[in-house]
Amino acid sequence: MNYFVTGIDTDSGKTLVSAILCEALNADYWKPVQAGLPLDRETVKGLVSNPSTVFHDEQYFLKLPASPHAAAKLEDIRIEMDCFELPRTERTVIIEGAGGCLVPLNQENFVIEIAERFNSEIVLVADLYLGSINHTLLSVSELRRRGLPLKGIIFNGERNPQSEEIILHHADVRCLLRIEKEKEINRQIVRSYADKLLLTWNA
Repeated sequence: MNYFVTGIDTDSGKTLVSAILCEALNADYWKPVQAGLPLDRETVKGLVSNPSTVFHDEQYFLKLPASPHAAAKLEDIRIEMDCFELPRTERTVIIEGAGGCLVPLNQENFVIEIAERFNSEIVLVADLYLGSINHTLLSVSELRRRGLPLKGIIFNGERNPQSEEIILHHADVRCLLRIEKEKEINRQIVRSYADKLLLTWNA
């Protein structure tokens, strides 16, 4: 089983969560579409300490840090769903999306369709801010509408117990992990969260 990491907004914490998943599951990492620098692949590589993870190159690298459909248009590139090919590996692959579920790749396709293409289970990352309940439940609703399997939610950042409780109640999905607002993110922090994640992953 491969896992697709998506978020409720652009800065939800998908890259950090991807690193934690790679560390916990000894999985490979792949971001199919990268728009702008720095490369999330390099960020994850700097946070993962296990020696087995392979960091696969992007299918599309776009220079502008913008929505993939807009960044691609500026470079006269069309992102094609049929061009996406899962990296060849025997291990689980953590696939990091770009932005949220309905970020457009082109005029017809959305980022979440990459998860559909590879029959991936979804890990949804939710940071907590004013409006995040709505954004999280809308994301869950869209995943369910598409019939995509949702492994669970990872909350990232400063805690808001009331928001977390109402999200989990209405989403009817497990909380896999809570990531605190850390002063520094490094390999030791990622390893500690990977250990915590393993306690709930198959619960």
